[in-house]
Amino acid sequence: MLRFEQGQDSVNLMYFDRQLYTFKVGDNPVDFGKAANSYKMSHGSFRIKEKPSEFAGQTIQDMKLEEKMLTLQMTNGVIELRCIGRKRLSVHFTGFGAYNRMYLKLPALKDEHVYGTGEIFSEFDLRGKKVNCWVAEHINALQVSKKLVRQTFGIKNTEKKQKFSNYETYYAQPTFLSSRKYYFHSLSTARCEFDFSHSDYHLIKTDSIEDFTIGFGESFEQLLTDLTDLLGRQPELPDWVYDGQIIASQGGTEEMLKHLKTAEEYGLCPNGVWIQDWEGRRVTAVGKQLFWNWEWDKELYPDLDRHIKELNEKGIKVLGYCNPFLAVEKPLYQYAAEHGYCVKDKEGKDYLVTITTFPAAMIDLSNKEAYDWMKGIIKKNMIDFGLSGWMADFGEYLPTDCVLASGEDPELVHNTWPARWARLNREAVEEAGKLGEILFYTRAGHTGTLKQSVMMWNGDNHVDFSIDFGLPSVIPAMLSLTCCGFGLSHSDIGGYTTFFSLKRSEELYMRWCEMNAFTPLMRGHEGLNPDLNAQFDASEEVLRHGAKFGKIHKALKPYLKDAVKYNAEKGVGVVRPLFFYYDEQPAYTEAYEFLLGRDILVAPVIKSGAEKREVYLPNDEWVHLWSGKEYSRGKAIVPAPVGEIPVFIRKSSPFKDEFINLKNI
Repeated sequence: MLRFEQGQDSVNLMYFDRQLYTFKVGDNPVDFGKAANSYKMSHGSFRIKEKPSEFAGQTIQDMKLEEKMLTLQMTNGVIELRCIGRKRLSVHFTGFGAYNRMYLKLPALKDEHVYGTGEIFSEFDLRGKKVNCWVAEHINALQVSKKLVRQTFGIKNTEKKQKFSNYETYYAQPTFLSSRKYYFHSLSTARCEFDFSHSDYHLIKTDSIEDFTIGFGESFEQLLTDLTDLLGRQPELPDWVYDGQIIASQGGTEEMLKHLKTAEEYGLCPNGVWIQDWEGRRVTAVGKQLFWNWEWDKELYPDLDRHIKELNEKGIKVLGYCNPFLAVEKPLYQYAAEHGYCVKDKEGKDYLVTITTFPAAMIDLSNKEAYDWMKGIIKKNMIDFGLSGWMADFGEYLPTDCVLASGEDPELVHNTWPARWARLNREAVEEAGKLGEILFYTRAGHTGTLKQSVMMWNGDNHVDFSIDFGLPSVIPAMLSLTCCGFGLSHSDIGGYTTFFSLKRSEELYMRWCEMNAFTPLMRGHEGLNPDLNAQFDASEEVLRHGAKFGKIHKALKPYLKDAVKYNAEKGVGVVRPLFFYYDEQPAYTEAYEFLLGRDILVAPVIKSGAEKREVYLPNDEWVHLWSGKEYSRGKAIVPAPVGEIPVFIRKSSPFKDEFINLKNI
């Protein structure tokens, strides 16, 4: 139980018999200051410089202890610490309006581990790292460019990570989970910095003065339940999602039907087809991209309305794509521009943002008329049209120097933009009465995204095995989202980013396919340049492989549905870290294995050409899926040819017999 305890000249914060913190007159538990940031955005990546102007040392002048609340009278304001229930501490600030920086130190242990702060691709345990919590494109654009140049000219080192100091992510959330069984969450929407590099404390800096919450628990499941009680959870997924895999197609109606015919003939169990160019496409210097005009392109997809109905009758759903931008060449932008529905620059003109090689306007989600207009477009042009879902892309690009209709400060709104975009999509689905039938998935996020989005996907990964951009990177990404309370995520089978020599091999596609069969959603993507990439129908071998794992994913339906329901009720993600259940050192640092639910351990092959994989098995009894061989705690090297991703079943699982039959599919 969390409580305050009066000492001789101090007040102690206690959790059962554990002393968490001591407050004394003259101490400075929190510092404040003033500073200004300058931002330079290019293609969704940000260069941020900070110029401090004032630092105010704040000490405790007086303390007042009541039953569940401690009030600290500081030099220039008041801090109230309140115990909420048995395990949660809420901290509230008043009187610090003269400052816009807060510096908080939390006690830490040298052997402590920390996770979260959003979706992190190149690391899982963040101990020793400094994290910039700011929504942006995944990883700094300059780093991506350098890596692409090296790969283009054949200079490859896929296991070398980029500098973490320049790290960026689509989904940034001021939340972290500690191996000491507590979580921290800030209500700040401004930029935050988490410095986990100190041996005896964690330093948290927020670019605004906002309340925060710390929650404690006896288990990691309890922590996530309490965190998601606070922040919200995702609903259960539509039933059809589990009935196989969503194949990707683009290029028109004829291509879509041809791909579906092939998928059905080879038994891939297609439960859907994702046509991202349903609204039209443009060919740019970087690949085949989309025309962002959210209306059916009848020339590219003739008779699509009829085919959607026919496919629905066969149990095959059709999914599309949208985002909060508008193509300036198209009719919807002309209407939005005439009605003042776009984000403005400081001269009052529509703020045009460069996306890869072309400019686009942003719908002003702070403008209620614009918000409702875009929501109406989704309801009419997508839901009423018959689409069963879509990729709700982007949300990261709000510039800090723009002008919003609401008058809000864009620097404080920037991080919330993807959550507002998710809310718009969620409201469209709910108002159409289709929640539980329609699936939309987002890539960008912040705190509010947990209770608005139906599912995350891991964004634009490279079509390779690179540790921080390619297939391996999506594993810590899913795990870190789980640690932030977002329990439903998946990735594009085969990745997305494609240039010159950076192109998808059949091996990569198959490795990604077999991994995604053991995630909540199995969905393909043709990639940025489909002509360079191996697709689901690249060869007989790839088709047979896809059929096998599409059937496996479908066979996992009862288990996956139970795990998704548990996430909706308790906030415990479907993809889970090993340390959730195994208190042993390797479990706290393992970034490239995961538990699917409670009973399946998955160790994807993350290196090209590998025929075996070293796995770490925590303290339990495990059965290797493909051989039936039993293993106990420790490291083991297991065979891992393509088609036999290392998967282990808990011997005590009530589903064991059903799981073992998966190898016979």
